Order: sequence, then structure tokens, then C-alpha cells
Amino acid sequence: MQRRNEALEKSLSERQKEKGELKDRVIVLEGSLRQYRNQKSAIELKVSLSKIEEMKQRIEELETALQNCENRIKHLEANENRNKKQLQYFQNQVRSRDNIMEEAVVQIREVADHVQALAVQADMLSVKHELESNRGQVLAVLLRKIRTLSNRAKLYL
Repeated sequence: MQRRNEALEKSLSERQKEKGELKDRVIVLEGSLRQYRNQKSAIELKVSLSKIEEMKQRIEELETALQNCENRIKHLEANENRNKKQLQYFQNQVRSRDNIMEEAVVQIREVADHVQALAVQADMLSVKHELESNRGQVLAVLLRKIRTLSNRAKLYL
């Protein structure tokens, strides 16, 4: 019995020693686990910071692009306003020239009517006067010129 007790005590002592070694091993492994987790967290943090920096850089690029677009829009709006003013100016010039041309056409028609009336009077004068005298011949030349102008004036009526 005593041998058995000694064997059991020896076995118990070995088991306790083994248990102590295992506890030490668990403590070492827990430390390694903490260290691994800390390294993993540090790596994840570095990756996150890297991604944040990339995102910041991209945001800055986008803000710069947005600012450029806003400046371009302002420039285009300014050009649009200037172009609208120029268009209005040119439209007013065209209207003014149209009015002047309409007045000129009216005056041309009046002159053409007057030339037609002169042609009729010239015909009547040529019938009344004899064309044998110097004055009559000069009058005949003038009357021919009036008839020529009358024919041209018909185009404007």
C-alpha cells in the first residue's frame, strides 16, 4: 500500500509538475496571443491609415476637380452673358439696317413713280413740240434719257 501511495504521490507530483509546466506554457501562449493580436491590430491600423490617406488624397483631387469645374462654369456663364449682349447689339444693328433699307426702298419706289410720271410728261411734251429746233433736239435727248430711266425704274415698282 505504501508503495502504491508512494507511486501515486510520485505520479501526483509529476502531474502537478506537469500542470505547472502547462500553466507556464499557457501563460507564454497567452502572451504570444496578445502579442499577435497587438501586431494584427497594428497592421490593421496601418492598413486603415493607409486607406484613409488614399481617401484624403482622392478627396483633395475631387475637390480640385470640382473647383476647376466651378471656375469653368463661371467663365462660361460670363462668356454667355457677353455673347447675349453681343447678340442683342447685332440684332439691334440688323433691325436698324432693315429700317433704313425699308425707308430706302420706299424712297426708291417714290422716285420710280416720279420717273414714270416724268416719262408720261416727256411723251406729251414730245408730241407738242417739234423736234426740229436745237432746243427740241436737246429736249428729245432728255426725253430719251427719261424713258430709259423709266424703263429701269419699272423694275423697282
